[in-house]
Amino acid sequence: MSELEDPYRAMSAVSLYRRSLGNFLDTTRIVQRRFAVRPARYPEIPWLVWVSAWLLLAIAIGLTLDSAAGRMRGGWTPGFVRFTDFLTDFGLGGWYLIPAVLCLVAANLTDWRRLSRSSRLLVYNWTCFAFLVLCAVGLSGLAVNLLKYGIGRARPLYFNDYGVLSLHPFAMDARFAGFPSGHATTMGAVFGVLLLLFPRRWHIALAASALIASTRVFVGAHYPSDTVAGFGLGLAFAIAAGLVFARLGFIFRRPSSTRPVPKRTFRLLSSSGSKGKTSLARRSREQLSADRP
Repeated sequence: MSELEDPYRAMSAVSLYRRSLGNFLDTTRIVQRRFAVRPARYPEIPWLVWVSAWLLLAIAIGLTLDSAAGRMRGGWTPGFVRFTDFLTDFGLGGWYLIPAVLCLVAANLTDWRRLSRSSRLLVYNWTCFAFLVLCAVGLSGLAVNLLKYGIGRARPLYFNDYGVLSLHPFAMDARFAGFPSGHATTMGAVFGVLLLLFPRRWHIALAASALIASTRVFVGAHYPSDTVAGFGLGLAFAIAAGLVFARLGFIFRRPSSTRPVPKRTFRLLSSSGSKGKTSLARRSREQLSADRP
């Protein structure tokens, strides 16, 4: 029996490898083709104005609150510290990157040709969503690590030793990796993704993500200006990723004069009932038509 199973397993592994490689190559060709035929038409976002405002806000926060935060480090009540310690872990990139990668791996191993039209649309939307999260959170995470170690600002934990503005560029030491905050950058990217996909619920997304980002101050890992700078950096990467996705026709319609707008076909949950199936099938046909380069 084992002699029969080994060739079968080998054939299954080869088939899975070919399917995975085929899906990857198909996706690569689609992206390349759309970049080639779709013009770089992006909304006229005043990036310089927004970046200047973000930097001025970080500087203003730094001048007014950073010293106070350094002096108050360790002065919070134990219960409050435990609460912020619990919340701050949700600012780790792994909470968002690992599920996104697993979703992409599952989609890569899926035999799309055997899916129904509605199921294919659902898997397609989840794949695009996971890739958007991966781009926004992952790329902003790489950028913030380059910046924080390049700038080398001492953390509030060492306020008594180094003060509020002690810079050690490229020290490659975690003690001097305060500006910008990596956790806050992650939460800024998460907020940006939610803002693009669910613009009507932006205030809820902002409150939750800003709350988690602010915990870095209370646990003594960052100054307030570190979190403001990181949050803005993550948000900028998410918006930029959304603009590129809109150009490619993934999730969003072609860029308008304001911001990327999700397509009517973008849904992460399947509709129930025959009416829902009919509607989903119609949206699937619209998606396939709209996604042609």
